Amino acid sequence: MGNKNTVMEGQMKIFKIRVLNSGDKYGIACRNLNELKQKGCKRFQLPVSTARVVLYEDGTELSDEYLKQIPDNTELVLLTAGQSWQGYISDIDRFLNAFYKRQSDVVEAAQKLLSDGNAPKIQKMLVDFIQNLNENILAESRDEDRAWFEGLEPRFKNKSSYMRYSCESRIRSYMKEVQNHTAAVDPTARDEYKRIVETMSSELKAVKYNGRYFDRTEQKANRLCTSEGWFSCQGSFDVDACVSKHSINPYSNKESRILFSTWNLDHRIEKKRTILPCLVKAVKEGDGSEINWPYFFDLLFTAENLKLVHIACHKKHSHNLTCDSSMIYKTRKKARKT
Repeated sequence: MGNKNTVMEGQMKIFKIRVLNSGDKYGIACRNLNELKQKGCKRFQLPVSTARVVLYEDGTELSDEYLKQIPDNTELVLLTAGQSWQGYISDIDRFLNAFYKRQSDVVEAAQKLLSDGNAPKIQKMLVDFIQNLNENILAESRDEDRAWFEGLEPRFKNKSSYMRYSCESRIRSYMKEVQNHTAAVDPTARDEYKRIVETMSSELKAVKYNGRYFDRTEQKANRLCTSEGWFSCQGSFDVDACVSKHSINPYSNKESRILFSTWNLDHRIEKKRTILPCLVKAVKEGDGSEINWPYFFDLLFTAENLKLVHIACHKKHSHNLTCDSSMIYKTRKKARKT
């Protein structure tokens, strides 16, 4: 066993290594991480004392043990003090910075990244991105981009009006579920439940079913997209952000418009499992106390509780999140003195 371990420790492996601000890669053969740093720093004239080595793909920092596990020809990045690398995200970020320069810079940056045969994930992202560049994203009217409107009713004259309608339809469906839930309410509390639902329905109509969330012409604070129409996945209910960086621009072409319909406006605190049962219980057990309907309204119909998520980030199992008991009632009816 001892001889076998010695052999494993001494095996030579070959890696492709690069540094920041350069696409040039060099093959380096080494037996361990220290030898890799020594040869890499000599090749790129960097100080060994502050050197770190990370995976090009995702920025994971290497240890001696990890180095043994990764295959030959894995692409690595050699970093020195103050430098960081987040993998493909870093390359994409540099590419996007080209938008602040000339169009030719965008093309040159894209071609350079696409020429890297060892980065298929980057290739897919950029191919999709370049396809969108070629589309008439900023066009709004039907006359400007007839292909985008194929299959849609003639009443939609511009992209933003359809996208607003698309969002309204989703929110309307949530209200329909709330209304249909009336049958499940105890008869003694049904009238009060209906009154609250009617109040929320009136409020929802007043804010036009929050269709502004998908409308890129709205003010920044009112929409979920950029002014160009780019939407980013907000991640599943239990995370702060999407680790996969899903994004889409349904304003770009017909295919993206259709694909966007698979994205979910997901309730963090769940509608059927939690919010509606909580509302029904509050109405039944409130003993005349005033229900804080705006709290339930926000949970059901607004971005206070809704997250826009790519279908891959939509977790359908129980969220195990509860309503805030301190927010259920506006005021509690005082008990009578005996």
